[in-house]
Amino acid sequence: MQTLTLNNGVEIPVLGLGVYQTPPGPTTEAAVLWALDAGYRHIDTASVYGNEADVGAAIRTIGIPREEIFVTTKLWNDDQGFRETRAACYASLERLELDYVDLYLIHWPLKSTRLESYRALESLYAEKITRAIGVSNFLIPHLEELLLNAETVPAVNQVEYHPFGYSRDLRDFCRMQGIAVQAYAPLAQATRLDHPVVLQVAEAHDKTAAQVLLRWSVQHGNIVLPKSVRKDRIEANARIFDFELSPTEMARLDALEAGLHTCWDPRNAL
Repeated sequence: MQTLTLNNGVEIPVLGLGVYQTPPGPTTEAAVLWALDAGYRHIDTASVYGNEADVGAAIRTIGIPREEIFVTTKLWNDDQGFRETRAACYASLERLELDYVDLYLIHWPLKSTRLESYRALESLYAEKITRAIGVSNFLIPHLEELLLNAETVPAVNQVEYHPFGYSRDLRDFCRMQGIAVQAYAPLAQATRLDHPVVLQVAEAHDKTAAQVLLRWSVQHGNIVLPKSVRKDRIEANARIFDFELSPTEMARLDALEAGLHTCWDPRNAL
């Protein structure tokens, strides 16, 4: 599986399975097992998803060495604050039944506590409870504030990113600061899979619309986190490394940007 080197030297697989809105229990466990069987080595969960335990169960079941699987989880708003963040991370580890996570993120830039929470992430990183730390849904003003106050540059900023909704300015700012961009909802929650441009590009490569959207994001240097609970789609989403979009195709897809938010809009947290 193709990897990207984070700013602290940790290797992260560029394709991960997201389990946002995947129901806790057998559904999540099955999706993770199918993904790992298909070659995924990166699973992205969060405390607020309610399925960390199922992710951990699948990892234990599959029999792949723990160090070969990259696990991300996230701190939710109700647990922000220095002591609260540390306790929340340990609670996530308990649910996952893991000794460490590979990446721990602040899920949302809650104004009153985001700096204090990040300071807690830095302490967890120093203690090797997590191999890397980062943020999610942070825009440039959030990152500028954080960089002025933090000792550790975030390794990752996880944001909604697809051709129909992405910020060139945010992408370029993260790149300049050495922060990797993780694309959640890279398929725009399947709301634009029938777009004519996407379908034309897909036909030219004998690929699906979803594979084209994922490939577009990877060629922008992103980590992608598609989600699905269907085995066939999980497997198909992994087949994005055997073709390449041309500069013209990339430009056509770039031009689809229309400010679409299918999830949260972090401008509300400025």
